[in-house]
Amino acid sequence: MSLKQSELSKLTKNLDRRYQSLIEEVRDELELPEHQQYIELIDRGPADSADAAIGDALADINLAIIDRHIREIRDIEAARARIKAGSFGDCIDCGNAIDFERLQAYPTAKRCLVCQQQRERLYAHEGTHTL
Repeated sequence: MSLKQSELSKLTKNLDRRYQSLIEEVRDELELPEHQQYIELIDRGPADSADAAIGDALADINLAIIDRHIREIRDIEAARARIKAGSFGDCIDCGNAIDFERLQAYPTAKRCLVCQQQRERLYAHEGTHTL
């Protein structure tokens, strides 16, 4: 790890703050009473197709938001594990140091910028849905 202790400390604090923020957002999203009206809209019968479509869309959006938060929480947990292992800030592909500026912008980065760009070019179409 080529990060200075002060840099590592700053990044760790940022990771911890973001982790707590995400946990609270997920908890709040799951407990929000304002979504109760949409749940009632879905459960109420008979609903017309527009009501059902709105209810389904809102449920999908909420689930997508929660899913994105949970993926970021897992990324933070993986970054914390790399900190403990002493490999945080090292690219998982080439082993070179990840620039501090990149880690400030994206603290869960696992790859240096060059390796990340190469990965994105190679796997740009992976996961793309087709009909």
